[in-house]
Amino acid sequence: MTDRHAEAALLSYPFPDPPSSGEGVEVAPGVLWIRLPLPMKLDHVNLYAFDEGDSWTLIDAGMRWPKGTAALEAALKGPLGGKPISRVILTHHHPDHVGFAGHFHRKGAEIWATRVAWLTARMLVLDQQESQPPESLLFYRRAGMRADLLQKRIEERPFNFADCVDPIPLGYTRISEGEIVRFGGRDWDIRLGNGHAPDHATFWSRTDDLVITGDQVLPGISPNIGVYPTEPEADPVGDWIDSCDRLSAFARDDQLILCGHKRPFRGLPLRLAQLTGNHHGVLKRLLAALETPCSAGESFPAIFKREISSGEYGLALVEAFAHCQHLFLTGQATRILRPEDGAFVYQRV
Repeated sequence: MTDRHAEAALLSYPFPDPPSSGEGVEVAPGVLWIRLPLPMKLDHVNLYAFDEGDSWTLIDAGMRWPKGTAALEAALKGPLGGKPISRVILTHHHPDHVGFAGHFHRKGAEIWATRVAWLTARMLVLDQQESQPPESLLFYRRAGMRADLLQKRIEERPFNFADCVDPIPLGYTRISEGEIVRFGGRDWDIRLGNGHAPDHATFWSRTDDLVITGDQVLPGISPNIGVYPTEPEADPVGDWIDSCDRLSAFARDDQLILCGHKRPFRGLPLRLAQLTGNHHGVLKRLLAALETPCSAGESFPAIFKREISSGEYGLALVEAFAHCQHLFLTGQATRILRPEDGAFVYQRV
């Protein structure tokens, strides 16, 4: 058993069997767990539908692609009983969580989101590129991307948010840190996290033991913590560890965690401790490895301790860059620009 699987086994999973495509599993009174497929290694995303009587509130909105569309239509006709979606609440701006939000808005649903999540999603869906922007290529070089993969990026059309996300509506309803909102017959405290996505919304029920974490806390896998061309000097690792520490003050063992991927679980205090411990372990290994200078792209063995496939390379690179940047920004490592390839090279202080 790997360390990751051993950690997951310490948690409790009340619902061992995930819903089939287009089906739903009731995880609490009036709450359905729905799973939509994704065209990537992490092949699904969880949505949660809250019964409002004559309609549903939907947490997150999947990714728009043919199999996702078919599964969503089946869910709307099947477990959701043909009742309309009156509200879509977005935990964060990533395309596997906002894909159909615009679709539901056109059918009359309200969109609730943090300001940062809505602005970022709307900006990205309007920003369509036919070739890699110079800033992105500079970012990949500074991260130390493998030369063959960099050349492939140069030659290929880049991924565009609009490829799998409906147009984000002009207007929305803002949700904020500390606000109390009501949906699904429950009152919820909103607490924001950072690191995986800026101003990632989590919802903590005052009525029962439900907590909606989206991708801020996941079982079995760590949320991707990456630096991207849009904010190349960010420190998402520091932001994320701080968020986990802050959210742990509200965590209880009896809470049922409705997460964005994998299965709902109990054991939130343990999971938060595991996640922060894992990243502190990564930083410790990386700092030891930086006795010998290297770029983020050359730091994979210390960070991941396994081979990274081509399909995983992009997410691995931004995560490695984030950990190197954290050590640099916190004064634990130096950073210089390597003239022969334009990569940042890090070394422990």
